[in-house]
Amino acid sequence: MDELLAGLRLRLEKAVAGWSPTASVVGLEPLTGGSSSLTFIAELAGAEHERVVVKMAPPGLPPVRNRDVLRQSRLMRALESAPQVLITRSLVEVEADSLEAPPFFAMDLVPGECVEPTLERHATRPSPKIVEARAYDAARALAALHTVEPSAVGLGGEVAITIADEIQRWHKAFTTVPAEFQGEFERGAQLLYDTAPAGLAPVIVHGDYRLGNVLCLEGRVTAIIDWEIWALGDPRTDVTWLTFFTDEGAHPAAEPGPPAGMPGKKDLIAAYEAHAGHRLPDMDWFDALTKYKEAAATALLLKRAIPAGELPPPMARMVEAVPRLVTESIAAIS
Repeated sequence: MDELLAGLRLRLEKAVAGWSPTASVVGLEPLTGGSSSLTFIAELAGAEHERVVVKMAPPGLPPVRNRDVLRQSRLMRALESAPQVLITRSLVEVEADSLEAPPFFAMDLVPGECVEPTLERHATRPSPKIVEARAYDAARALAALHTVEPSAVGLGGEVAITIADEIQRWHKAFTTVPAEFQGEFERGAQLLYDTAPAGLAPVIVHGDYRLGNVLCLEGRVTAIIDWEIWALGDPRTDVTWLTFFTDEGAHPAAEPGPPAGMPGKKDLIAAYEAHAGHRLPDMDWFDALTKYKEAAATALLLKRAIPAGELPPPMARMVEAVPRLVTESIAAIS
């Protein structure tokens, strides 16, 4: 890590000098969390920002798909022209020098904490009142994101992900995991294909939208973060992902015990609809897709995590739950 930090600091010094000639890097520390990229806090002197967040692709791997940090930065730059969207501002981008010197970007440090209340231990959760306020504000912030016309911010050329594409992606993921995590994944995918509703007009979707991927102060969202899998797609995929992490959603990884204070699913959807100005049809079907997606995505994580050693409690609770989620998805639409 020391060698990695030293190399990044040298490259960041050059980038910061080009962005702000009087600035210098006086500190660089890693942040925990995240598996598709590495995150650091940089202390600056002589710059407009005293502290910035640096996000770098992992060294030794091609910076593609969820590791393509510069694609995330470009989205954030595009959304600067949509003031209704709560984002962090990308300040500088640096291309890769090699696989061992991967690309990175720096963004402003927005105040706030990042907590997924249903997965957090009771002792460290925000109060139920604050959790409820954050959830409603997150629903409104999501609706604001979805009101952005992609072509108006320079993203009209992106290829939209269809509902069929989404099913295919997670079905393909299931083919790569051990059999104990697969359940009836073939039947589940076929039922989703057979019953899929008509798609809505593509919008900018986050792909992993939940309270754990937004920054909050007290009961308000200050920024949406972690754009690794953003795309143009159906807005309902984001909405049901948010509602899956409610107390009512009964996420299998949730901390046992008293509820976290999340609003009901219908209440969150109503808050979104009120801000977006339109209704969302077929949400029960998208609940089923969400369970299938979560099962596949978690199976991929478990495939890598189990050989590495002890699992954190939320992940350990998912070991037996993954095939059960597939069964629940099938039951919801069969």
